[in-house]
Amino acid sequence: MKFFETLSEIKIGSISLSSILSALIVFMVCCIVIRILKKALSRMLDRSHIDPSLKSFLGSVLAAALWVVAVIIIADSLGIPVTSLVAVLSVAGLALSLAIQGLLTNLFSGVTVLITRPFVVGDFVDIGGNTGTVRSIGLFYTVLCTVDNRLIHVPNGDVTSAKLVNYSTEPLRRVDIAITASYDCSTESVRSSLLEAAANTEKALAEPAPFAAITSYGASSIEYTFRVWCKTADYWDVYFALNANIRSSFDAHGVQMTYDHLNIHIVEK
Repeated sequence: MKFFETLSEIKIGSISLSSILSALIVFMVCCIVIRILKKALSRMLDRSHIDPSLKSFLGSVLAAALWVVAVIIIADSLGIPVTSLVAVLSVAGLALSLAIQGLLTNLFSGVTVLITRPFVVGDFVDIGGNTGTVRSIGLFYTVLCTVDNRLIHVPNGDVTSAKLVNYSTEPLRRVDIAITASYDCSTESVRSSLLEAAANTEKALAEPAPFAAITSYGASSIEYTFRVWCKTADYWDVYFALNANIRSSFDAHGVQMTYDHLNIHIVEK
């Protein structure tokens, strides 16, 4: 007891030597606890199979939060007014969050994307009008590679707020083509020509069956809707092949493709 009383009488400024020793003990205990909690979180995240970048971010956030708590506990053991320290940290945190508000929006949006996984690397998506293959998903930006080989860095805040279309999630995709034909051509001849074009397209699927029907009657032509199913990976091959085959099939069966025009009839009296 006399030893601890002697230590309490030895002071460095307003802090006694016994307070410093107790703070060191608290520091070591905090180090052990932080290490245990980080390992527990790491094991839990490994079982969840989430993105590696999100694992690293969550680990860093946990470590930072635990060290803030540790600093407050150590300061209290040294006799430093904790209330003032918490107030200073709160004000500093508020000022920092206001200064980097845009970054925080992208950060939390990135965490949302990594957790909910509306798409993964390799998917072909449309994000607010930006279309391309997902190259990478970061905490702040999602990188798309367009069909003409341009990289688009989309802020994750825009990813979560914009309309998102993922073309890669389903195994099959439907090709829709609007085609016009002359009023002089019978409906059956147009339909049979379209179905023949589908049959001549190598990667078009027979099931679900191709579909062709009248959509509307225009001023100069009849509009038909032509629908063909294919594998998602074959979409563009089928799309371009169908357009070429439709033209060939129409020519073979004498079906006329029309355009907007005006017929003038002169009547003699």
